[in-house]
Amino acid sequence: MEYENLLDIVKSGEGYTAEFKRSLNDSIGKEICALANAIGGKIILGIDDKTNAVLGCKLSNSDRSKIQDIARNMNPPLNIVLEQIKDLVVIYVPDGKDKPYTVNGHFYLRYGANSQQLNRNEIRDLFQRENMISFERQVTQFRKQDFSTPAFNTFKKEAKLDANLSEKHIYENLNYYTDGRMNNCGILLFTKDVKHYFYNAVISCFLYADTERTMIIDSKEFSEDFFSNLNNAHKYILSKLNTALIISGELKHRKKLELPAEALREAIINAMIHRDYFYPSAIMIHINHEKVEITNPGRLMFPRDQLGKRAVHRNPILVDTAHRVGLIEKAGSGINRIEKMIDDNKSDVIFETGEFFSTIFLRKKMDKQTVHDTVYETGTNEEEIQKKYGRNTEEIRKKYGNIAVDIINKFLEMPEITGKQVAKLLSLSQSTVEKKISILKKDGLLKRHGSTKVGHWEVIVPNENIKKLK
Repeated sequence: MEYENLLDIVKSGEGYTAEFKRSLNDSIGKEICALANAIGGKIILGIDDKTNAVLGCKLSNSDRSKIQDIARNMNPPLNIVLEQIKDLVVIYVPDGKDKPYTVNGHFYLRYGANSQQLNRNEIRDLFQRENMISFERQVTQFRKQDFSTPAFNTFKKEAKLDANLSEKHIYENLNYYTDGRMNNCGILLFTKDVKHYFYNAVISCFLYADTERTMIIDSKEFSEDFFSNLNNAHKYILSKLNTALIISGELKHRKKLELPAEALREAIINAMIHRDYFYPSAIMIHINHEKVEITNPGRLMFPRDQLGKRAVHRNPILVDTAHRVGLIEKAGSGINRIEKMIDDNKSDVIFETGEFFSTIFLRKKMDKQTVHDTVYETGTNEEEIQKKYGRNTEEIRKKYGNIAVDIINKFLEMPEITGKQVAKLLSLSQSTVEKKISILKKDGLLKRHGSTKVGHWEVIVPNENIKKLK
């Protein structure tokens, strides 16, 4: 590299691929590891990293050996290049081909102009991005009596597999076996009860009488095989939607669902094949008179602005299976298909990202042509339901106090929130909130799933447990 070009880099300042140091120090291994786990870059020695002033640096042969040893002793080893360019030293770090790399047992990654040690979740995401760890390929002890022959036969039929192919051949060639044993992907697809193996792989559905999720009218949990859970969750949503009567010429008429059924099905499929199965939370479907929200755990594995344009698969075997049976047309097309169907229906859809991915369908307000309203299965109108459950809410308030109602509302709104976060949102002491939560748990109104850090809360009101308050 020419010295003038090097000075241009210095003038640009530190960044994602450029790290400046006054001289060689003990953090050099961290910087090399972080750049290798990102997309590579340059470490320039002899620069003040605060002012970008050129201070100069000369390395002894011992220093050069020390840097090379650090790179060679990384896990896995990394080849770097050192170059003395006049009074500056450049360490060229390649985009690592065997990611992720560790140095002294620690993982580091480049975030902007900084190198940071990764926490457990960040390490897991890095491994998944580099296809170094796969939930699908791991093996869990599977019992033969839990195998669902109907699910397997349905799969063979939908995938149009040759009837003469043996089960073993299918398992091995379609990657449902790891080292001769049924792997997690195979279990998801062909078990009678997925909850027996992975309690978080179920689909939980809730129907609410209000937008705040305080008044649960109905709830279902689907925990069979992959295809049954998909079909049952889809049917559940459809049974809660409105149907309008469309009258055309010559008194002909047809029924039209307020939201396109195929778009809803596509959203459920996307949630099931792209979710993070390491995360201890189920796919959640929330329905009220304003929206249908389908939420799955798992961050996007690419920038938000690439949604609908780019495909990176956390669960490639499930994606391949969905394609084989015709559930998806091609990789990465799901978001665009949903948007097109929603546009054609003159509806709206919102995609929310973060630790969870949510597809939110906004419901239409039906006019007088509405001929069938199944949002409230009891046959009562919304005012009657609000009145009924509002009275039960008052029972909760009367027995447990206003704080209890506020806590329940927060958990309904954000199931993954912690007691400490609730206390902060409600401007209460943590001890006050935890005492109230303890009482609500004891009386069966709250249930905790998973650990303190990554679990979620289930609110069990106002159905069966609410009767205890009367």
